[in-house]
Amino acid sequence: MMSTRMEVLDWTRGEEGIAYQTCPACAGLWYFLRTFCPCCGRQNPESRQSGGTGTVHAVTLVTRAPGDELRPYAPYLIALVDADEGFRLMAHGDKNLQIGDRVRARFATLAGRLMPYFERIAEQ
Repeated sequence: MMSTRMEVLDWTRGEEGIAYQTCPACAGLWYFLRTFCPCCGRQNPESRQSGGTGTVHAVTLVTRAPGDELRPYAPYLIALVDADEGFRLMAHGDKNLQIGDRVRARFATLAGRLMPYFERIAEQ
């Protein structure tokens, strides 16, 4: 189902949501909104809303922040998450996350910006 840009929430615009895009021409799928398909160049790709769940692919604990605005949060964890929809994104996460953990995004304000923050999904 096709969604327009305005219907899809995305944290890069200060909204609590993760958007991704697909191309109906070549079936490409990617993260970070663009006006064209990075695979085939087709204009006006379809924007879709992610459910915010996925699996941790990699983690790193940042102990030395790259700048003044993130220094108060150090040490903090950065995770690469394979979203259930098929794209990979980098985001902040709980310090106890490990590779293979199932996670869900919530949104937190860090360094004055709204960002996705992943937490482990409790096993049932």
